[in-house]
Amino acid sequence: MPAACPAHANDDHPAIPKQRVGLLLANLGTPDNYDYWSMRRYLNEFLSDRRVIDYSPWLWQPLLQLIILTKRPFTSGAAYKSIWNHEAGESPLLTITKSQTAKIAESMKTLYGDDVMVDYCMRYGNPSTKSKVAAMTAAGCTKILFFPLYPQYAGATSATACDAFFAALGDEKWQPIARVVEPYFDRPDYIEALATSIETAYAKAEKRPDLLICSYHGVPIRYLTEGDPYHCQCQKTTRLLKERLGWRDTEIMTTFQSKFGPEEWLQPYTVEEVARQAEAGNKNIAVCAPAFSADCIETLEEINEEIKESFEEAGGEHFTYIPCLNDDDLHIQALSATIEENLKGWLEPA
Repeated sequence: MPAACPAHANDDHPAIPKQRVGLLLANLGTPDNYDYWSMRRYLNEFLSDRRVIDYSPWLWQPLLQLIILTKRPFTSGAAYKSIWNHEAGESPLLTITKSQTAKIAESMKTLYGDDVMVDYCMRYGNPSTKSKVAAMTAAGCTKILFFPLYPQYAGATSATACDAFFAALGDEKWQPIARVVEPYFDRPDYIEALATSIETAYAKAEKRPDLLICSYHGVPIRYLTEGDPYHCQCQKTTRLLKERLGWRDTEIMTTFQSKFGPEEWLQPYTVEEVARQAEAGNKNIAVCAPAFSADCIETLEEINEEIKESFEEAGGEHFTYIPCLNDDDLHIQALSATIEENLKGWLEPA
């Protein structure tokens, strides 16, 4: 419905669009391309976030600007190039997020008609959170449900996404009412979607894997002692998955990947653990990534290339990477059900 002047208002009153509810899905982010300058802009924004790297800027920024950002864009760019969706000219994370958004939008339209505007944003890179909040406000969204697509909460993911969202709200003259979807790491429908994806992968395997490694993105262990619940939520996801699958403790384990910097991070480290398992005789393993809602550089390149290589060099024979849930129907159903619950009181299904 086009914008219109409110009833009983003067003719010169600004036109106001029909009020709607916005649903804004948020993921980590993506560079615009894998060339040096695109990578440098992206990495600078990402690694300058105090939620991600909380060292003093007086110490960190000279190191970042003068050393890290002169070299890392080349290596990260090469990694992105190896997984890039060249046909669409974008990263796999962006391709998958677009598909997730389209499917969720279809689900919302079935439930609420045209009363919900569905879109996505990235915490780093484009499209920015600020641009999407501004677009929703301009389109008449007086309420916005913000959904960080991280199953488990972490300060370096969920919290920083919310920081960007609330900062964007602060720039709006007519500030929408806001809600944030809580982490969904222990929802039965999410666990069911995970378990089904694993059962499907195991059914297709020539030989049943000896072990499933649930590899989560790591954080410094210091974050756990400072109150971040991420480690506990990851462990609970694995436990619930094991219970749903009906497996023994020896058939599944939790590890952490993507260590960065000199600090001790959550352990065991995936890259080391897969090698240890191969040396211990587990020559056939599978790896999944329950902390990621969509496949990205950390799964497609780090797990399926670097971590796989570590396993094979240690004598491993069969390595199966189980893709993220991405736009799988059960995943979309779980996300849509979560959204429907969080919209109660604002909207009811037609």
